[in-house]
Amino acid sequence: MTAERNPWGALGALCVGYFMILLDMTIVAVANPAIMSGLHTDMSKVIWVTSAYLLTFAVPLLITGRLGDRFGPKYLYLGGLAVFTLASLWCGLAGSIGSLIAARAVQGLGAALIAPQTMAVIGRIFPWDKRGAAMGVWGGVAGIATLVGPILGGALIDSGGWQWIFYVNVPIGLIAFGLGAWLVPALPTNDHRFDIPGVIVVAIGMSALVFGIQEGNTYDWAGWVWGLIFGGLIVLALFLVCQGRTKIEPLVPLGLFRNRNFSLGNVATGALGAAMTAQMVPSYFYLQAVRDLSPTKGALVFAPMAVVSAILSPVVGKLSDKVSPRYLLTFGFALFTVAVLWFISLATPHGSIALMCVMSALCGVGSSCIWAPLPATALRSLPLQQMGAASGIYNTTRQVGSVLGSAGIGALLTARMAAHSLPASSGEAGHLPDLVKAPYASALTDSLYLTVILLAVCAVTAAFFTSTQTVGIAPSPAADKEAQADLAGQH
Repeated sequence: MTAERNPWGALGALCVGYFMILLDMTIVAVANPAIMSGLHTDMSKVIWVTSAYLLTFAVPLLITGRLGDRFGPKYLYLGGLAVFTLASLWCGLAGSIGSLIAARAVQGLGAALIAPQTMAVIGRIFPWDKRGAAMGVWGGVAGIATLVGPILGGALIDSGGWQWIFYVNVPIGLIAFGLGAWLVPALPTNDHRFDIPGVIVVAIGMSALVFGIQEGNTYDWAGWVWGLIFGGLIVLALFLVCQGRTKIEPLVPLGLFRNRNFSLGNVATGALGAAMTAQMVPSYFYLQAVRDLSPTKGALVFAPMAVVSAILSPVVGKLSDKVSPRYLLTFGFALFTVAVLWFISLATPHGSIALMCVMSALCGVGSSCIWAPLPATALRSLPLQQMGAASGIYNTTRQVGSVLGSAGIGALLTARMAAHSLPASSGEAGHLPDLVKAPYASALTDSLYLTVILLAVCAVTAAFFTSTQTVGIAPSPAADKEAQADLAGQH
């Protein structure tokens, strides 16, 4: 047995890798207009830079959490960091939109290896009554990345070009790898059987669904496009049916969904992932194209959200160990919904930027009540031996929501641009004539109602959460001893 380690050191190391994933997502949101102009492409193609990443991020999560249980979350985490860092270098060197999309797809595979390991390790090395505080720190990292990503991305784009938003991941990835190798404990493993055909089926179903939704407008919603959408849904439905009947270890243990909070948490995180993706794309296009703000100045408009969220998330994380999650989450989602509606009313060619900053701060208060309590509530009452599978499903649900949100906002933007007789070309995104700014803003804000609907779904879902005392028994002292043994690195 190795010497027992402080779990907070391991958490800090994991947060660096988690930070890099979130940094990449927020940086790319700011860079979309610059990528569109720099690679001479259009809006529908540049959105694939996000969708390809999210798709290859989402699908493997069904198995990467289980791979962490089998081979050790530390080693999967380090392997994911290596893939993600090398793919980031490829992204920066890409000379065409096709090459960039391919590199982003490989990046997504690396992220899929990283993400479930962070949650699984936190769930195993922290005792039950400390997990909320740990998740608060983990959620605070999301707030910091939301702040640093857009501002850093804007500065890099303004000074060196969009390629540098990917090059910046290289030193961060190397630091994360070193810290992970040093501080993250090698935890005991469990045997698993892997349903590789199931992963392939999900990949086919999701790809068909996302392509059909995102490219529907491009092909005038031809019959074969609808065939892809409904075919993808049917394939995914059949996959779930087979998961309930499979004789081998299922990718999605449906028994986990008997836990009420886990089920509700997956609904909420899927809708939240879609809402966040659907919010970022039109918001940054509005600030840069309609208001003529530089990427850096556009990012600063949303800086208050990140600052407030980063400050409040650890505080709310501690509260989530004591206060019913229903109240924190419902309040957070409701406030977030109201703030986005306010932004829609402000997002005109001459709307007040100062009030948008106030709106951003309100979003930060709302999100601080979401990021820590939501995963803590969804996973807290589950057995430790199911933490890998449960965190994999939870992360998959969030990423599936994100990729569907990306596809949905892409389709909505294209449709609303056409409705306002606007082209989706790179020239339109770079320099808009004054005559075009009002209809362009209207097209962008129309699409933001998708975010409002999704956040409202989250608020209603959160209202049905129950306290953890009613849905499951707190882990026993033996379970806490198991967590400490995991931390000590027993094999």
